[in-house]
Amino acid sequence: MTAAPTVASEPMLRSRWLGRVTYRDAWALQQALFTHSGDDHLLMLEHPPVYTRGRSADIANILPAASQAAEIIDVDRGGDVTFHGPGQLVVYPIRSIAGKRGGGMADTSAYVADVEQLIIDALTDIGLPGATRLDGFPGVWLDAQGPRPRKIAAIGVRLSRGRTMHGFALNVSTDLAWFDNIVPCGITDKSVTSLVAEGVDTGMKEVVDVVSRLAAERWAPAGGIERQDVVWRHRNTDLSLFSRRASGENLGDGTSVRLASRLHDAGVTEGLEIRSRKPEWLRVKADMGPEYRELKKTINSLDLVTVCEEAGCPNIYECWSDGTATFMINGERCTRACGFCLVDTRKPNPVDQHEPQRIAAAVAQMKLTYAVLTTVARDDLADGGASGFVATINAIRERSPGVGVEVLISDCEGIEASLDAIFSARPSVLNHNVETVARLQRAVRPSASYARSLSVLARAKAQGLTTKSSLMVGIGETYDEMVATMADLAAIGTDIVTIGQYLRPTSEHLPISRWWTPDEFENLSAVGRQLGIGHVESSPLTRSSYHARQAAAATTR
Repeated sequence: MTAAPTVASEPMLRSRWLGRVTYRDAWALQQALFTHSGDDHLLMLEHPPVYTRGRSADIANILPAASQAAEIIDVDRGGDVTFHGPGQLVVYPIRSIAGKRGGGMADTSAYVADVEQLIIDALTDIGLPGATRLDGFPGVWLDAQGPRPRKIAAIGVRLSRGRTMHGFALNVSTDLAWFDNIVPCGITDKSVTSLVAEGVDTGMKEVVDVVSRLAAERWAPAGGIERQDVVWRHRNTDLSLFSRRASGENLGDGTSVRLASRLHDAGVTEGLEIRSRKPEWLRVKADMGPEYRELKKTINSLDLVTVCEEAGCPNIYECWSDGTATFMINGERCTRACGFCLVDTRKPNPVDQHEPQRIAAAVAQMKLTYAVLTTVARDDLADGGASGFVATINAIRERSPGVGVEVLISDCEGIEASLDAIFSARPSVLNHNVETVARLQRAVRPSASYARSLSVLARAKAQGLTTKSSLMVGIGETYDEMVATMADLAAIGTDIVTIGQYLRPTSEHLPISRWWTPDEFENLSAVGRQLGIGHVESSPLTRSSYHARQAAAATTR
């Protein structure tokens, strides 16, 4: 077996282009990185339209039309009111900085000046020289001393205990009409501008590349920079949601053109033949003994669905004999069509209100010591299916008080009330799967988001829950990308990570890029522990709920 690579000893700047991210998701992610991570981070993204008010904001600077145009959110940064939206690069550096000026406002002022210089240097590199500061007005300006000073980048930061949050917003191709609904930064006699308005038609990716490079030169001379991007959406790419039932041609092995296009955008152009024989380490002997048959009979008699059966899990015999089973709630039809999943994607049926009690009965009859609840995505429901989790957790605990209950939840589209309802039910473990590396997110699960998944885990951790996530390999990811993804999970305080080999359910699903070896899985496990993850379950046949009870116990010792 080859030795596992060691994690860099120097703090590293982890740079991430995250695409379009809601403000609340980004805020939850910032808070988690601020609290749990020992590395520095550079989050780069766009927001859907939103107005934010800093601690010193004057309510009069938000005009009546603003509340009708976009959400207004109060935040704990400095500054007044500003706008974030499409075409604007928002950068959140979460960094540890050594105080050199006595702390407090002196260090904050020095940090703001440092950020301003980064933006000025980036604008010069991009092709817009002449950007500068304007005394008394934080941010970066054009024609600062001339007749028409205009702001191209706003800055609002928070520095606490030597750690930074929030950051800056650079207008690239922003629709400046959004600023008409506010008095930007409380400044009544000066305007805002953008790169495009100044005649510099540079794409967002080019701007991100420059900012990331200059930030590394300025802030990461020792540890270096490690960058991961969610896939960039090109102008000529088909952006419609992938459907496994889309009509039209395929690539010969069943892979749809839409799915193949998403893989190509992510740089995946080759895969194993559909007939490729599995290696020995992926073959499992069926053990359908009397205990297994009795448990299956109980499941069928109560008209329940288990993921163990639906997903054809290779570990079903072992888990059921060990007193663990995974039940799928909220029906068996999913509103999303992920490229790896075999679950039915036809229109969902109404939720069965008696399902929680039937699952509680099954847990009791099967004499389970640990139950895992998962769900199909139910974006058709107002709460995303959250009430089903709450009702089932309560039903199990009422009937079998000593049973551990783990939940594997969808992102509930980021709805805070839905997530909070699940968190308030206090499951033994809160699991939400990232599934794959940032670059492959759009190909693997086009209706989800890497940043949102991290934010769900971050919010659960902030509520004091034990958190867990799962990753697949064999879709086209690299070893370094897997390490980077585990680093992201560790940075937000994730307690448990499971890693397993992707197995293609049908020819219409994602192709397998390669078989990862047992040695590579062991290496990933070792690196995950070095990164600070409490328990890493990593093997070819590992699935989200594999050894779930043991993993939960390991993190509570």
